[in-house]
Amino acid sequence: MTQYLLSVHNDDSPVYPTPEDMEQAFADTGRVNDEMRAAGVWVFAGGLEPSTTAKVVRRTDSGLLRTDGPYLEGKEHIGGFWVLECPDEETALAWAEKGAVACRGDVEVRPFQGG
Repeated sequence: MTQYLLSVHNDDSPVYPTPEDMEQAFADTGRVNDEMRAAGVWVFAGGLEPSTTAKVVRRTDSGLLRTDGPYLEGKEHIGGFWVLECPDEETALAWAEKGAVACRGDVEVRPFQGG
């Protein structure tokens, strides 16, 4: 079986219009997480703090440089992720669809190397 990274992408604007919408999305995502565990595909998952909390360590000719902010300048960033172990890409995509509906974000699916 191959491990897949399902990464949730969103911009830095508020994802949920109201606190109630956020609570519902968290509950929905929790149910999908439970379903993934029950199906035996769950490896690990997590939500990330906003991109404004990111730090970057860059290699330079003179050594290493630490900077604030996300690695890539852009309007969208990874907001969370799942690592799943699935028999094939189609299964990973089906889980990504459930995840996208639950967390109300776009989900990119990528296999890990060597899988």
